[in-house]
Amino acid sequence: MTIATFGAGCFWGVEHFFRQVNGVVAAECGYMGGNDKYQTYEQVKAGATGHAEVVQIEYDETVVSYDELLTVFWQNHNPTTLNMQGADIGNQYRSTIFTHDDAQKEIAQQSKLALTKSGKWGSKLIVTEITSVQTFHPAEEYHQNYLQKNDLPSCHISF
Repeated sequence: MTIATFGAGCFWGVEHFFRQVNGVVAAECGYMGGNDKYQTYEQVKAGATGHAEVVQIEYDETVVSYDELLTVFWQNHNPTTLNMQGADIGNQYRSTIFTHDDAQKEIAQQSKLALTKSGKWGSKLIVTEITSVQTFHPAEEYHQNYLQKNDLPSCHISF
């Protein structure tokens, strides 16, 4: 199994759309990219920790490729809005890809460049960060699989 980590706004929706992908065997909400101390949801939500809400994915690369996961990532959020997705505003909702090795970094950079060249977002700049993985802090249990637990259809934004 291989690990990938993405931030694309509220982690409930990000987790939900990745759980739908054949080959994804686990998706866990958490925090990454800020100070290395454990943080609570309330602290991260307040925006002072530097952490992004992320989803760490375990996937079978014989079934789904990292490039295919990036396609899902790009299709399910607006990568042109700095530090926000829909009504969620703050650096904790930034568009970010945390790479686990040099191969993921290269694939992510090429994927971002291809999206830019595609013209899908017109002249808007793709602001998605691509950085090396940092310590993953799992979110509290009540956040895991939140939409399904609460019988909510989605928290997906429209753009």
